[in-house]
Amino acid sequence: MSNDTNVDDSPEGAPDDAPGESQRERSSDRQGDRSPVTDSGDRPEESDGRPTEGVGRESEPDESEQRPSDGFDEGPDGGDDDIETVEDLGSEVDVDPGVEIDEENAEDDLLGGLKIDSTSDIEVPDRLVDQVIGQDEARDIIIKAAKQRRHVMMIGSPGTGKSMLAKAMSQLLPQEDLQDVLVYHNPDDGNEPKVRTVPAGKGEQIIDAHKEEARKRNQMRSILMWIIIAIVVGYAILSGQILLGILAAGIIWFIFRYTSRGTDAMVPNMIVDNGDQRQAPFEDATGAHAGALLGDVRHDPFQSGGMETPSHDRVEPGGIHKANKGVLFVDEINTLDVRTQQKLMTAIQEGEFSITGQSERSSGAMVQTEPVPCDFVMIAAGNLDAMENMHPALRSRIKGYGYEVYMDDTIEDTPEMRRKYARFIAQEVDRDGRLPHFTREAVEEVILEAKRRAGRKEHLTLEFRSLGGLVRVAGDIARAEDAEYTTRDDVLEAKGRSRSIEQQLADDYIERRKDYELQVTQDGVEGRVNGLAVMGEDSGIMLPVMAEIAPAQGQGQVIATGQLKEMAEESVQNVSAIIKKFSDVNLSEKDVHIQFVKAGQQGVDGDSASITVATAVISALEDIPIDQSVAMTGSLSVRGDVLPVGGVTHKIEAAAKAGCTKVIIPKANEQDVMIEDEYDEMIEIIPCSNISEVLEVALMGEPKKDSLVDRLKSITGSAFDQQAVGSASGSNPSLQ
Repeated sequence: MSNDTNVDDSPEGAPDDAPGESQRERSSDRQGDRSPVTDSGDRPEESDGRPTEGVGRESEPDESEQRPSDGFDEGPDGGDDDIETVEDLGSEVDVDPGVEIDEENAEDDLLGGLKIDSTSDIEVPDRLVDQVIGQDEARDIIIKAAKQRRHVMMIGSPGTGKSMLAKAMSQLLPQEDLQDVLVYHNPDDGNEPKVRTVPAGKGEQIIDAHKEEARKRNQMRSILMWIIIAIVVGYAILSGQILLGILAAGIIWFIFRYTSRGTDAMVPNMIVDNGDQRQAPFEDATGAHAGALLGDVRHDPFQSGGMETPSHDRVEPGGIHKANKGVLFVDEINTLDVRTQQKLMTAIQEGEFSITGQSERSSGAMVQTEPVPCDFVMIAAGNLDAMENMHPALRSRIKGYGYEVYMDDTIEDTPEMRRKYARFIAQEVDRDGRLPHFTREAVEEVILEAKRRAGRKEHLTLEFRSLGGLVRVAGDIARAEDAEYTTRDDVLEAKGRSRSIEQQLADDYIERRKDYELQVTQDGVEGRVNGLAVMGEDSGIMLPVMAEIAPAQGQGQVIATGQLKEMAEESVQNVSAIIKKFSDVNLSEKDVHIQFVKAGQQGVDGDSASITVATAVISALEDIPIDQSVAMTGSLSVRGDVLPVGGVTHKIEAAAKAGCTKVIIPKANEQDVMIEDEYDEMIEIIPCSNISEVLEVALMGEPKKDSLVDRLKSITGSAFDQQAVGSASGSNPSLQ
C-alpha cells in the first residue's frame, strides 16, 4: 500500500530515519512471504532541518542485529546447525551428571530404567518444543512449518498439547525484523487514519519526539496567548472598559484552548509495540470476538463541538495485527462467526487488514484505517467437530499453504516413553514453581495412572492436561503438609480428590441405589440384567435393563424406553433381529418392551448395551432367570458375535462398587483392562466372544438354560469351551 500523505510525522527533535533497504526488499527474500507494503520511501530532511512532507518508510537500525536470536538460532553455534534432524528434538531425557539409565531392566521398570530418587534429578529442557511428549508427527510438522512459515491445523482431543505446540512454534520461527505500528491523524480525511510501520523500539522514540514537539508548540502558544490577553486587558484598563476587556480575554483564552487540540491530535497512536519483544509474537485469539480478533475503533460519545477524540486515537489493534511476524493461535476455530472466518481468510491471503469499527451502530464504524500489516502464521485447532462448522475456504487456505495434523490420544508404552513421562512430571513441578518434587514411587504411580487412562493395553495416555491436574493436586496435598517431597500416598489421595464431576455423580448414584429396590442380590430375576455404561469419559455406572413380553394388539413390535439416542435405537433393532433368529417364540404376536432403568434425562447413547438387551429379552421370552450378581457390557452383531466397546476398565470398577461378583466383557477388550488393585479380588472378569457364551454365564436354571444354550450353539456354529469357563469361574483370567 502507499502511505503518501501530508502528515508531519517527524517533528524537530525526532530521530532521523536511517537509510537502508526498504522493508519490501528485506522481506522479499523470505520464501513464500507476502509482507505488505508499509510506507512510500525514505525521507531525508530538508536543509532547514525540517522534515519533508509525507510518511516515509523506516529502515531497520543496526541495533536489531544485537537482539538475542530465537528459535533455530539458539544453538551453541549460533546458527541452524543445532537442529539437523527432527528426531533429535526431545528424543532423550536429560538428567543431572551421574544419573544412569539401566538399559538391561528398562523394559520391566516403570521409569524405563531411569535411576533417580526424585524428579529433582531430571533436567527440564528450556525450549517448549523439546518438552513435547508423544506427538512426534505433530512436532515434526511444527518444526517444518516454523522454518517455512506455513499454516497448521491441529485436530484432536482436549489436553493433548495443541496450545503447547503453538507456543513452541513462536520460539522456532526464524529471526524476523519485528515492527512497531503507528496510526496517524489524516488531515485530509479524519475518518481514514494513516498507518506507518517502523522498526521495533523506534515507535516509542517517534511518539516521545512528537509529544515533545507538541509540548513546545503548546508552550509557545500559551506564551503568545498570555501576551495577547495582557495587551487586551491593559488596553481595556487604560480605556476604562474593564468588563469588555475581561470578556475579550475570555474569548481569546477559549480560542487558544480550542485550537490547541489540533496540536495534540498530531501525536500518533502506537497500536503495536514490539520494543521489548525478543522473539516472534504469540497471540492466543481463542474465543475472541470480531473486534478483539480483527481490530476495532472505540465509540466516541462526543462526536462534535471540539470535544471529540481524534479517530486515530480510538483505533484498537486486533489479534491478527499483534501477531504480525509471529503466530496467531485460534482454538475451537469452528466457534468463530462465519463472517469473521471470511475476514480472517482475507487477512491470511493479503497479509494486511484495515481496522474499522465492528459495531454497525457505533461511531467507530465510520472510521477505517489504511491496511495494517498482519503477516502471521495461522495455527487453527479444535476437536473433531471443528471441521464441520469451519469455513471451507478458510480450511482450504490453511491446507493449501500448510499442514493438517491429527493429535494422538495414546502412544505405545516403551521404556523411552516412560522416561519422558517422568520428565513430564518434572516439567509440571518446574512450571508451577510451588510443588514439591515427586519421589520415585510417586512417579511410578502417576505412570500407572497414565497406563490406566489410556484404555488400551501397552499404551499411555497423551491427554496431559488431566494428568497434569493429578500431578498438581498431589503436589498441593504434599505442600499443605509442608512435606519435602510428594509421595505415592499423596498421589493415591489425589486420585480420589481429582475425580471428575461425572465420577462423583456415578459414585453417589451407586451409593444411593444400594438403599432401594435396585440393590444387587444373588437371586435370579427374569428379564432383568445389570448393564454397564460410562458417564463422561472416565466414569463407569451400572444401568439395569428390564424386558417384558406382552400380547400384541396388532402387529408385534419392539418398544424401548429410556431416552435412547440414535445409535442406541439402532442397536435395539439389531437385537430384535437376533431374537427373531434365536427364539422359538412368534414375535409377530408379541410386543417386546425394553426399559433402560434410571437412564435419566441424558438418555442412553452407543451400542455397548446390545448384549444386555439381548440377554434381558431372551430371558423374558424363555422364562429363564438371570443371575443378578452378574453385570455385562458389549456390542452384538446381527450374527451373535460380541464386539468390543469402550471404557471397559471404568465399567468393571463400577460393577465392583455396586456389589457384583462377576462381569462379562467382550473377549477383544480383555487386553484393555487396567483396573485398580483394590478391585482385583472383588470381581471376576469373564471375556466372551458370542451370545451363547454370555447366556451360559448369565442365565440360571440348568435344564432350560442348557437347552437354550445348546440350541444357540447349533445356530451360531460356535462351540463353548467348557475348560475356559471352568478356568474363568476359578480365577480372574484378566491380569492387570
